[in-house]
Amino acid sequence: MKKVWLLLPFTFVFALIVVFFFALRDETDSSILESALLNQPLPERPLKLLDGDEMINLAEVAQDGPFLLNIWGTWCPACRTEHPVLNELAAQGIRIVGVNYKDEPLAAKKWLIELHNPYFLNVEDPIGNYGLDLGVYGAPETYFIDGQGIIRHRVVGEVTRTMWREELQSIWESL
Repeated sequence: MKKVWLLLPFTFVFALIVVFFFALRDETDSSILESALLNQPLPERPLKLLDGDEMINLAEVAQDGPFLLNIWGTWCPACRTEHPVLNELAAQGIRIVGVNYKDEPLAAKKWLIELHNPYFLNVEDPIGNYGLDLGVYGAPETYFIDGQGIIRHRVVGEVTRTMWREELQSIWESL
């Protein structure tokens, strides 16, 4: 009888581990999260260009056609991994706007010199206000913006070559 009482705590702990494992397992792809702003216009907020003092409203950039809006920072390891993919996309003629998120402008400028600049436009978001407007979880995040300035798709995490080829390129082409 004493052996049964000794095994009871171990059985209970094992059962809890099994329950937590199944409860925490997520079957969805967390890299493609819907934005609260999906099918809504980009937030309107003047942002300072990284290379100058000029202010720009990203909602107006769409007047020249669709673009990818990439949230990035030099402090972000996944942004470094994603950066060569963005350079390849830019070389293919895809317009990418960068939002340097919660970062130091000098570090960002140095990064772009060293790793090449895929952005046709790059703005500063030093304290994350624009990121807050967008509902950013963290960097990197990429938003697909159509020619009317409407958010059509959101990718949380890095854009990989495979992801672009298998999922995202068709979304881009539909814009």
